[in-house]
Amino acid sequence: MRIEPLTCAIGAQLHDVNLGDAVRNDALFQEIYAALLQHKVLFARDQPLDKFSRLEHMAFAQKLGELETHPMVPSHPEAPGLVQIYKNPDSPIDRYENSWHTDGTFRPAPAMGCVLRCIECPPVGGDTIWANMVLAYEKLPQHVKDQIQGLKANHSFNASFAAAMPEEKRLTMKAQYPDSEHPVVRTHPETGEKVLFVNGFTTHFVNYHNKDKVRYGQDYNQVGGALLQYLISQAYIPEYQVRWRWQPFSVAIWDNRATQHYAVMDYPPCHRKMERAGIVGTVPF
Repeated sequence: MRIEPLTCAIGAQLHDVNLGDAVRNDALFQEIYAALLQHKVLFARDQPLDKFSRLEHMAFAQKLGELETHPMVPSHPEAPGLVQIYKNPDSPIDRYENSWHTDGTFRPAPAMGCVLRCIECPPVGGDTIWANMVLAYEKLPQHVKDQIQGLKANHSFNASFAAAMPEEKRLTMKAQYPDSEHPVVRTHPETGEKVLFVNGFTTHFVNYHNKDKVRYGQDYNQVGGALLQYLISQAYIPEYQVRWRWQPFSVAIWDNRATQHYAVMDYPPCHRKMERAGIVGTVPF
């Protein structure tokens, strides 16, 4: 296997590898995992179903951890836990495709990572972009790092995916997926790196407006909101990103603890079929 870095900041492509072999070969899997921790997101072309089956796709992801369910999208009937993200011009959740986010931060324990394969894609368009949120934190001005030390933020399913649902269903989903609070700067549990951990699911700081900052309440509510939007915008910086052009049977593997991603929705009225194995994570600290 050959590993080719794709940018100076994030991402590498795996060449001359069959991911199905890594299910059975622990040494190969560990080499891939070490590359994942280093590069944050890995890519591989030419992983068709007869070479890397759906069951092998699941088994590869399960070597990373337990598979998680998706709150809105069903699993493939042949492979429970392999989520079908099948888009067409009439898909009701397409409006949420183009948003910078880290998977599942509305959960108490967001996803550890993901293994995503393209089954069908437009001839052009439908790329996905990833951002290195370790680098995003590292490059913050020191006075901003000082400001956000110890801050926690609220992450909401209800204010994002559920917002377009009929009210009764939205309230049902709100009860099923109540908001979660996470540190604004989390520590990667394996590398020890500091990660800027706010994204499109983040609604507000929960402990910014305290007695040390209060002048007048409304004044500091606005200051906290502006700071949060500044932090969320760090994912938009091209120097922190890699952009991947999908082809049928390409695979992306990413560390959800250290990245954000953005699925570019520039392809209607084409179809786009992706199959995703998400891995259960741990509570951020």
